[in-house]
Amino acid sequence: MLFVLCGAIFLEGIDVAMLNVALPAIRADLGLSTGALQWVMSAYVLGYGGFMLLGGRAADLFGRRRMFVFWLTVFLLFSGLGGFATEGWTLITARFVTGVAAAFMTPAGLSVITTHFEEGPRRTKALLVYSGTAAGGFSIGLVAGGLLAAADWRWVFFAPVALSAVILLGALVFVPASPRPDRTGQGVDLAGAVSVTAAIVLLVLGVERAAHGGLGATLATVGGGLVCLAVFVAVERRSPAPLVRLGILRSGALVRANLAGLLFAAGFFGFQFLVVLYLQELRGWSTLQTSFAMIVIGVDAILSPTLTPRLVNRFGNGRVIFGGLLLAALSYALFLPVGPDWTYLAMFPSLIVLGLAFSLAYGPLTIAATEGVDEEEQGLAGGLLYTSFQFGAALGLSAAAAVNAAATGDAGTPEALLDGYRAALWVPLATALAAVAVGAFGLRARARGGTQGAGGPADVSEPAAAR
Repeated sequence: MLFVLCGAIFLEGIDVAMLNVALPAIRADLGLSTGALQWVMSAYVLGYGGFMLLGGRAADLFGRRRMFVFWLTVFLLFSGLGGFATEGWTLITARFVTGVAAAFMTPAGLSVITTHFEEGPRRTKALLVYSGTAAGGFSIGLVAGGLLAAADWRWVFFAPVALSAVILLGALVFVPASPRPDRTGQGVDLAGAVSVTAAIVLLVLGVERAAHGGLGATLATVGGGLVCLAVFVAVERRSPAPLVRLGILRSGALVRANLAGLLFAAGFFGFQFLVVLYLQELRGWSTLQTSFAMIVIGVDAILSPTLTPRLVNRFGNGRVIFGGLLLAALSYALFLPVGPDWTYLAMFPSLIVLGLAFSLAYGPLTIAATEGVDEEEQGLAGGLLYTSFQFGAALGLSAAAAVNAAATGDAGTPEALLDGYRAALWVPLATALAAVAVGAFGLRARARGGTQGAGGPADVSEPAAAR
C-alpha cells in the first residue's frame, strides 16, 4: 500500500519537474507568447492550490480510497490530453484540470497513510519515506524532462500516463477500502467550498500575476480573494457541518507547521527558480546541464527515509525541523556572493546543504501537521498543509521574479542580470529566516509547557498514549 501511495506522490513530483524543463521546447513548437507560456505553469498551480482544501475534506467525507482512485484516473486522462495539444488553450486547460486532480489525489493519499499507520514510529517512518519519494520524483523529473524534451516535448506528458496506469492498477489491488464514512449531519458545505476555493484561487492568482501584471489588477485580485476568505470564515462559523472546522486551527503545533511549511516552500522554490535563470540565462548552460547540476538537491530522497527518522527519534521532531530551516537559510546565504563565472564546485555547498535541509524539514513538517488530528479530519489536515506548501511556492516564485525584474531593469547586460539575481536571492533568505523564527517559537512553546514544537513530539519513539 505504501509503495503505491509513494508512486502517486512520485508521479506528482516528476510531472511538475519535467514540465519545468520542457517549457522552451513547448513555446517553440506551439508558438506561445511569454504570457501564454507562463499560464501553462500557473494553470496547474491554480488548480492544485485552489482546490486542495476541498480535496482534503472530500477524502474525509466520501472515502479516501474512492477519491484517490477516481482523481488518479482524471490525472492520467488529462496528462495525456496535454500531450496531444496543438493550441495553447488546450494545454492550459489540461494543466488546470491536472492540477485539480492532484489537489484531490494528494491529500487523499496522505490521509490513507496517516489513518492506516498508527501514530508513533511506524507512521513517522512511513511519512518520511513518502516525503523522500516526493523529493526523488522532483529531482528525477529534472533530468527525465530534459532527456524527453530533447526527443519530443510531448513525451513529457505521455510518460506520466504510463506511470499513472501502473499506479492505478496497484491502487485497485493494494489500497484498502476504508469503512464508508458516516455523513449523518455532515452534508456537503457547498457555500464554504465555493467561497474558500474562490478565495484561494484569487489569492494564488494575485501572487502569480504580481510579477507580470499591473499593480491595480494585482491589488484587485488579492482584495477579491480576501473578501471571499472573509465570506468563507463567516459561512464556516454558522455551518452545522463546516468544510473546515475552524477549531482545528486552535492547535498551535498545526498552525506553526503550516506557517513554517509555507515559508520554507517560498524560499525553496524561489531559490531554485533563480539558480535555473543564472545557469541558463547568464552562463548559457543547456537544459540538461542545468538538470544534472541541480539533481544533487535530490539527496534528500536518500536521507529522508534513512537519516531523518534516526534524528527525529533522538532529538525530537521540533528540533529536527528547526535544524532543517537553519540549513535552508545557510544554503541561500552561501549563494549570495554568486559571481559571473562561478565553477560548479563553488555552487555545490549551497546545493548539497539545501538537499540536507529539505530532508530534515519537509517530512517532519508533514508529521507535525497531521499528528494529534482526529482520524475523520486527516484529509483536512493534509489539505491544509499542501495548500500552505502550494501557496508558499507561488509566493516565493512571484516575489523572486518581481525583485529580479526590478533589479535587472531593461538592460540585458551580464552585469545587470547578475545584479538582478543577487538582489532576488535575498527573497529566499528572508523567507527562510522567517521560518527559522517560527521554528524557534515552537521550541520555546515546547520548553515552556512540554507541548509540541514547531511542531512535533519531543520524542517520536514514545507511545502515543504516553504523549
